Amino acid sequence: MPEVMRPDGAVIRYEVFGEGHPFLLLAPGGVNSQIDFWDHSAINPIKEFADEFMVIGMDQRFAGKSRAPLTPFSYEQALGDQLAVLDALDIPSAHVMGGCIGCAYALNLMDEAPARISGAVMQDPVGLDESNTMDTFYDMFNDTIRVARASGIEAVIDAALENEIFMLQNAGGPWAQRLHDDEEFRGALRELRRESYIALVVDFRDGIWPWNPPYFSVNEVAVQRMTTPMLVLPGSDAFHPTGVGQRICADAVNASCLAVDARAPENLPATIEAIRSFLREHS
Repeated sequence: MPEVMRPDGAVIRYEVFGEGHPFLLLAPGGVNSQIDFWDHSAINPIKEFADEFMVIGMDQRFAGKSRAPLTPFSYEQALGDQLAVLDALDIPSAHVMGGCIGCAYALNLMDEAPARISGAVMQDPVGLDESNTMDTFYDMFNDTIRVARASGIEAVIDAALENEIFMLQNAGGPWAQRLHDDEEFRGALRELRRESYIALVVDFRDGIWPWNPPYFSVNEVAVQRMTTPMLVLPGSDAFHPTGVGQRICADAVNASCLAVDARAPENLPATIEAIRSFLREHS
């Protein structure tokens, strides 16, 4: 799998499938936004669109086979990683498809680097509305903090060794993947005081889920000025409220929404065809 080295020492892994107009994937999974998580999505764009497009999957820093230092999350760093992957492939402009947190990444790309994005498919946009609260997103970090405070750093490492996927085993913390894979990294964590680690976790939590409603990575004014064509598939749960997807469609001048049940089995073939038509139209 190819990789990009970043200035802070992070290594970003990516993979290319197929040929055609570039199509960058920003996977669901929160902290674990990685290529493999598309296998659990109702629509796997690698499977569905690599026959016609250059589909580019990437493991975000802290996830999958990518590696990053023991530092908090930053949308600015994530943006740099995503553009670095496009630069490594000499791609001036690409379509993008985000799932869950990938939609927050995509909105940030369209805000900060609009010339690099030719069209965006937004599946299950993450965000805040009247149906959820910040606790919806903060709760996943509570077990990390509880375990560290009650049992110390070694308990966090043990949890990461047991299961490296933070979304499935919160006690291992947001750096669980690298703790699982890298003995030297585990040694660096052992050198931290318990409260220093907890402070890092809080900074990470506040970086990935900042108080910036409704979209986290950008505000509503940024979305209102976006002109990139978007096709939105609203979600229907606490992390991906239907209202957040519908608000993108209301706020962005070139956005259109599919129905909430677009991924129901009986509707899925038509939805996949609608995405393909959208990608072709804007290539």
